[in-house]
Amino acid sequence: MIERVVIVGTGLIGSSIGLALRAAGFSGLISGVDLSEEELRQALAMGAIGEALEGEERVLEAVTAADVIMLAVPVLGILDWMQRLAPLLGPGQLVTDVGSTKGSIAELAGRLYNGDGQARFLPGHPMAGKESGGAALAEARLLNGATWLFTALPGAASELEVEWQDWVRRFGCRVVEMEAGRHDVVCAWVSHLPQYVSTAMAALLEDEFREAPEVAGEFLAIGGRALREMTRLGASPYSMWRDVAMTNTDAVAATLLALEQRLAHLRENLRTPELRDEFARANAFRKR
Repeated sequence: MIERVVIVGTGLIGSSIGLALRAAGFSGLISGVDLSEEELRQALAMGAIGEALEGEERVLEAVTAADVIMLAVPVLGILDWMQRLAPLLGPGQLVTDVGSTKGSIAELAGRLYNGDGQARFLPGHPMAGKESGGAALAEARLLNGATWLFTALPGAASELEVEWQDWVRRFGCRVVEMEAGRHDVVCAWVSHLPQYVSTAMAALLEDEFREAPEVAGEFLAIGGRALREMTRLGASPYSMWRDVAMTNTDAVAATLLALEQRLAHLRENLRTPELRDEFARANAFRKR
């Protein structure tokens, strides 16, 4: 039975998970770890965690006593914590994560976890978030209605894994099982590509208008909702998306290349009937 949870990374997602646990009726101890003292204090103040862990000794004591350790940091940080935790943990403990890519995480987990005398590892990825991060923006309802992907490793699930997925359902999430490689390809299309497109568009506009702030102000005022929606993700943190690019390079590059080719096709057909056909295909996708 899950009674002690340690959340490593008390930013937007980590703190939202803490709040969701409480809202779903979890009465056990939720501890938080974060490199940022400000994030940790904010998470504690809003009730996302019940105690803030500071200092190596307290962190080690908490993780060795925890039932579930949730890694809610960018992917490269998750990989680092996985290696740090593996020698400290044992049977009867579960480590899970919220990383946006799963291939490298699943591969490392297969080497360090789920064997005889080892803790279990359950790779996970809630499809939820905001364009800006931080504990101050966390909320339990952020996860309500979201799809939570799990890329379970081979072998029978432990009781803790089953119980953790049950808590996720209580958050209001739809649980979906998916193989790690498939996860990374699908997320490259539905999540990573939109992010990098928005980033590129916002960066292009910044380069275009930063030398003329009065023109930029005029464009922003005229652009309205369409411009705001297309560049909203441009406010996302570099640290997270750097790690996505480094751990899902091939899949992300493939989607960007496909988009480049599609944009070239669109540019070459601005005055041909093919433009109408392109709009028809786009309309069909939006109706799905």
